[in-house]
Amino acid sequence: MRFASLPITLRQLQYACAVAEQRSFRKAAALCHVSQPSLSAQIAELERMLEVQLFERDRRGVLLTRAGEAVIPRARALLLAADDVVDIATRHADPLAGLLRVGVIPTIGPYLLPDLDPALREAFPKLRLQWTEDKTETLVGMLGAGDLDVALLALEAEIGELEYAKVGEDPFVLAAPRGHALAARRSAVTLETLADAKVYLLDDGHCFREQAADLCAATGAEQQEFRATSLTTLVQLTGSGDGVTILPSLAVEVENRRAQLVIRKFRRPAPRRTIVFAWRRGSALADSLRELADPARRALAVATRGG
Repeated sequence: MRFASLPITLRQLQYACAVAEQRSFRKAAALCHVSQPSLSAQIAELERMLEVQLFERDRRGVLLTRAGEAVIPRARALLLAADDVVDIATRHADPLAGLLRVGVIPTIGPYLLPDLDPALREAFPKLRLQWTEDKTETLVGMLGAGDLDVALLALEAEIGELEYAKVGEDPFVLAAPRGHALAARRSAVTLETLADAKVYLLDDGHCFREQAADLCAATGAEQQEFRATSLTTLVQLTGSGDGVTILPSLAVEVENRRAQLVIRKFRRPAPRRTIVFAWRRGSALADSLRELADPARRALAVATRGG
């Protein structure tokens, strides 16, 4: 390795990545908690050592040069690798101690966290959990950027090259308003039951919506034009309308607590999603993150007992 030929510093790379992200020297300086002249001087020194110009300024702000477009992604990768070095060193004695940044999708968070959060704190008393709720695409991006350590996702969604540990299965159920023809059925239903039904779904961007939409497409069910932004809205809409919806079992106890909907299970093999803890490939915490799955499995069993 040519250590003598590496005069640049991680700090300089951090500043360069901040400028690329913010498209502003002033905002990047604020983000890095340094003065703008200090940040600008470090960027200039970095460009001098690399013998390329990374940024251009115009009326629209700061733009990456072609050289910058090639350098910045590699700089980000180096910074992530440096973070891994620090994680390995600081967590060597007790990997599951300190702050853990955890993402969760909206169709899991409200229903699993009341049982999962205390279960994780009991299992790992030195762990400090910081939860972030967002859609799958955003959380996957945050994991890749190193802004999250791990996330609770559905394996059926597009999660790229993430590594994961399986938490459990979450079967889907059919939910119909009282008085609906499908509510009169006393036994489990088949997917073909949806063929002539009007089905309410979540809005675009939710991975659960994509799975439910695929079921509708496969059975010929009619998707309603209105799309809900949350499972709570979806349940309220279904309860007052003439259509039905599909819910994950995990959400039933909370969302149907007033029993406004009649719930029917699907005959086996029922459609379902697979809940996983996922993390960035190569994460220094990978072995330790697998340990989160055991308390999560127990929490999932408790949370779905009424589903």
